[in-house]
Amino acid sequence: MAHQLPSLPYATNALEPYIDTMTMEIHHGKHHGAYVTNLNNALANYADLQDKTIEALLTALHNVPEAIRTAVRNNGGGHYNHTMFWQQLKPGGSAPSGQLLDAINSAFNSLDNFKDVFNKAGLARFGSGWAWLIVGTDKKLAVVSTANQDNPIMGKEIAGVEGTPILGVDVWEHAYYLKYQNRRADYLGAIWNVINWDDVAARFAAAMQ
Repeated sequence: MAHQLPSLPYATNALEPYIDTMTMEIHHGKHHGAYVTNLNNALANYADLQDKTIEALLTALHNVPEAIRTAVRNNGGGHYNHTMFWQQLKPGGSAPSGQLLDAINSAFNSLDNFKDVFNKAGLARFGSGWAWLIVGTDKKLAVVSTANQDNPIMGKEIAGVEGTPILGVDVWEHAYYLKYQNRRADYLGAIWNVINWDDVAARFAAAMQ
């Protein structure tokens, strides 16, 4: 089955004023849409790969033919990352609680300190990429970042990091430039107002099993 662009779980203006409507329309419809189209095009002549989930493709990129590996890495990564990103945003946001909040406090001393560490990871990513909160192979929380559309499920050899991502924030310029211009720090500060911590908590619980 061809990979498909998922619908947004909210209206494109629902995250105002933190993420503007035009950015959402372009980011979802144009950027994410292009990743899906390009991924399907790359897989068009490989029937054995077309039925694989995006997770299966990205966790075993070494099994993808070299001729299309870069296209699958970049566009498949873009599809996976953005599909997760839309689910992790929510009008009005929410707050972490329970075991997730306990784990954040244990790993980072406080929620505010975690946000500071996370934002610094996003700011330190040169050029385009993502900041992540992951559950590592040791079942501990860690903040990491990846370049371009790489993500932790690709593994250390490819992405430079490994683990199960439970929160990812896009720091490509197309995610924020229309509203924030070059002020990535302002974008990272604002996005906490629309984080869907219920989604993060569900991913955390699954990763800890």
